[in-house]
Amino acid sequence: MKKVEAIIRHFKLEDVKNSLAEQEIHGMTVSEVRGFGRQKGHTEMYRGTEYAIDFVPKVKLEIVCTDETVQKVIDTVLQNAQTGDIGDGKIFITDLQNAIRIRTGEMGEEAI
Repeated sequence: MKKVEAIIRHFKLEDVKNSLAEQEIHGMTVSEVRGFGRQKGHTEMYRGTEYAIDFVPKVKLEIVCTDETVQKVIDTVLQNAQTGDIGDGKIFITDLQNAIRIRTGEMGEEAI
């Protein structure tokens, strides 16, 4: 099993979610996060005053999937979250040792 974490732009969330559902990949956790990478924040004007925004707001998706479907998840996120501009985000893939469904006690791939 793998855990795919994708940091993407807010306005791309619906596109990614709908495309994953079309690929029959269901279940994800979505969190609003803030951070910066090479983009190093940006400046905004508010009532004539310029403000530095150090941490850029993003959305983090966490998707647990089987080893067989991980590439499909990665490709779907890449195709639907990419704008080509700096700040599109990142994808991180980690090995997942186990998953347990609390309601039934199912373990491993049966739990996802």
